[in-house]
Amino acid sequence: MTNTMENEKTIGITGASGALGQELIKLFRQKGHKVIGFTHSKTNPEKNFASPNEWIKWECGKESTLKKHLRKIDILILNHGIYNLSRENLNYENSIEINALSKFRFLNLFEDIALTNKSLIKKEIWINTSEAEILPALNPSYEISKSLIGKLVSFKKNLLNKDTKKKLIIKKIILGPFKSELNPIGIMSPKFVSKRIYDLANSKSHLIIISPNPLTYLLFPLKELFIFLYCQLIYKYKS
Repeated sequence: MTNTMENEKTIGITGASGALGQELIKLFRQKGHKVIGFTHSKTNPEKNFASPNEWIKWECGKESTLKKHLRKIDILILNHGIYNLSRENLNYENSIEINALSKFRFLNLFEDIALTNKSLIKKEIWINTSEAEILPALNPSYEISKSLIGKLVSFKKNLLNKDTKKKLIIKKIILGPFKSELNPIGIMSPKFVSKRIYDLANSKSHLIIISPNPLTYLLFPLKELFIFLYCQLIYKYKS
């Protein structure tokens, strides 16, 4: 991504009512960007730098209804998710639906929008997948859902055709434990995490890693390299 933050952008953020979502909203607003917040929760009508320029209510499974709103967005940050410790089968279904399949539908919708985008500025989508893709999170349903979305995003990125690559940038945000309602004992603060995401935004790497665990910085690049090489073999085999 080149000069992502030099000019005013329209930023879309899902999970905008959560701890990290709120900090991202404040940061992007303070930097002069327009923010559209997507949420399942009740919204505060008060307008200030702690709130988005526009709130959009949505429901998981109905992502396709958001297409008109997504067309306005330059950078879409997929930050919604659940962390439920229940061992019930329904929790596994909900975790996979919200943490993985919903984000994948957003990704596909935004790809379609990018392909019809006539602007010279590429659309970007950043997906918060979590280090629980490959590291334990003491929550099997969460780990399974994060592993699924992580692989979907990596394969999607590496198997894009040339035309799509000219129109869309896909980034993965790999986060360690940060403090929120879902994780009150998280080590990092949401404010720190949001600032690091912003500071790393101009990196040419499609990985944005923010974690207190040094293993994350070793294992995830290796994992992404393996998937990249595997996808090169797929292309070679198809040709």
